[in-house]
Amino acid sequence: MSLLVVGLSHRSAPVNVLERATLNEDAQIKLLQDTVAAEPATEAAVLATCNRIELYADVDKFHAGVAELSTLLAQHSGVGLDELTPYLYVHYEDRAVHHLFSVACGLDSMVVGEGQILGQIKDSLAKAQELHSAGRLLNDLFQQSLRVGKRAHSETGIDRAGQSLVTFGLQQLSSGTPVEAWAKGKRALVIGAGSMSSLAAATLARAGVAEIVVANRTSDRAERLAQIITESPETDVSARAVPMDSVPFELTRADVTVSCTGATGLVLTAEMVAGAVEGRVSQDATAGRTDVKDDVRETLPPTSVGAEDGCPLDLSAVQGATGFSVMGEAAVAGMDAATLEQHAAWVGGTALDRRESARRTPEAEAELIAELATMAVTVGRIPERRRPEPVDRIPRPAPVLSVLDLAMPRDVDAAVHRLAGVRLVDIETLAEASADAPMAADVDAVRRIVSDEVAAFGAALRAAHITPTVVALRAMAAEVVAGEIARLDGRLPGLDDKHRAEITQTVRRVVDKLLHAPTVRVKQLAAEPGGAGYADALRTLFDLDQETVASVSRAEEDSEKNSKNRGLA
Repeated sequence: MSLLVVGLSHRSAPVNVLERATLNEDAQIKLLQDTVAAEPATEAAVLATCNRIELYADVDKFHAGVAELSTLLAQHSGVGLDELTPYLYVHYEDRAVHHLFSVACGLDSMVVGEGQILGQIKDSLAKAQELHSAGRLLNDLFQQSLRVGKRAHSETGIDRAGQSLVTFGLQQLSSGTPVEAWAKGKRALVIGAGSMSSLAAATLARAGVAEIVVANRTSDRAERLAQIITESPETDVSARAVPMDSVPFELTRADVTVSCTGATGLVLTAEMVAGAVEGRVSQDATAGRTDVKDDVRETLPPTSVGAEDGCPLDLSAVQGATGFSVMGEAAVAGMDAATLEQHAAWVGGTALDRRESARRTPEAEAELIAELATMAVTVGRIPERRRPEPVDRIPRPAPVLSVLDLAMPRDVDAAVHRLAGVRLVDIETLAEASADAPMAADVDAVRRIVSDEVAAFGAALRAAHITPTVVALRAMAAEVVAGEIARLDGRLPGLDDKHRAEITQTVRRVVDKLLHAPTVRVKQLAAEPGGAGYADALRTLFDLDQETVASVSRAEEDSEKNSKNRGLA
């Protein structure tokens, strides 16, 4: 049997594909059950996080295993196999071990060095153990990966190379300002009460927010999280729980919102967010324009078209009108037909060449106005007739609401990116921001740890593979000794017990000495790369029964399970 992993992550697939391929808890359970029921696999485990979906299995055939695991991933994710295949990666045997150890150390995370992945690997193993889909191989692999990850964090400074996804997301929201300074005094809304949301709430509390509101579909989980935050001796933050239907109202009060739920649809729509910030944006815009005079035309240069009298357009009612051309589309947008005719006539008599206008007949003037009106109705605007005058761009207002979406699939409508007064950071944003993150020297140290641990795990795995064969060989030798002693008793019935014991011990010592060197050496050879064939050679040389070897393996696994159960009890 051999280790195989098939999966996709933020490194292999775009966010929209990962979003659609996300597996909820029920889908993960069904995937595990179907995998171990499939012919090529005997063990299975699923590692599903916000930016990766991986299926681990112990298979007896590589190509059949890849085909079966890929098909199962497609079936349970709901993404067609043809669409999913270009984004899948496959790791086999030592490469699969190397991959999981790298993941456990945070080397494959979106934010290098983040430690939350260890908890996710632990949860993945617990789920596989609960469903009895993890056997000896995957139990050993996942438990060793946890030890490797902990070693990397304790022996190196990998924590300095990166941070949790929550912290990284908050850094993106703060736009270069220290998170503590940016978050101090803010009101925070956390949607969801799972592990990621709990981490977000704790991080915000340590950053110094004034209040945290927790919204969750299950009220008792929200209340529990709010209680933990409030009673934490490390922070002085008040927290309260609210039902999910209170989210629209709480958005109007929040300065920062973090959402990470298991919902399959959007939790925050663009309309919901726009409605929450509309009043606040209007107030900020009004407060920021106290220097604009009531009569905008007074601020225009004397040579500007807008400086002439007689323009039917009420310039003072137009936001940000300073310096714009009254002939431009900004001037006529939204006009009714009557005002449009007046404006067209005024433009024709003041802004255009008056000599050309003087040569027009009344019929030509009426035709021009009709054409302008038709164009406005058809395309919704009138194009510029000349180059617009330079306009000072009004800077985008500072966000009144910062939103961090850590869910996969996304909780927040991507259209929120375009809303004024809102700053949205989601998984896609974080992937782009982390793409050029510098790699610290500690990362190289972790890579060396991973390489060493992969070699050690492979050696132990190969040595363990031959152990049942060695045990079966020694068991066969013991049976031969017992048979010969019984035959000696038949030939020498008068042999006293003392001499019989001495002869038995001598024969056993001879057999042990003959087997010692070969069995020790075969374990050493089997631990080296390519040493898997030594077990087969040993079985062939000593004519060992395959079923006997298999029964030894089953006995060892049963003993191991009983030992673990006693430890859990």
